[in-house]
Amino acid sequence: MDTIEIQILNNKALKLLRQLEDLQLVRIVRKHKKKEQTLSEKYAGKLPAEVAEDVQKYIARSRDEWKRIFD
Repeated sequence: MDTIEIQILNNKALKLLRQLEDLQLVRIVRKHKKKEQTLSEKYAGKLPAEVAEDVQKYIARSRDEWKRIFD
């Protein structure tokens, strides 16, 4: 059998689909939504270690400069 994806726009449509399922004409298969990844999870390990270290040093210098100017 074919599988199709349907977007439910109205509760009446869902009720009709459930009735069709009760008549064993269709089967409702729910798709589980994947947990959305955080940016840190998505990009973990993407930068070479040397580049990541340089970026961390740059961020630390920028924060120190910011504190020195505005504190």
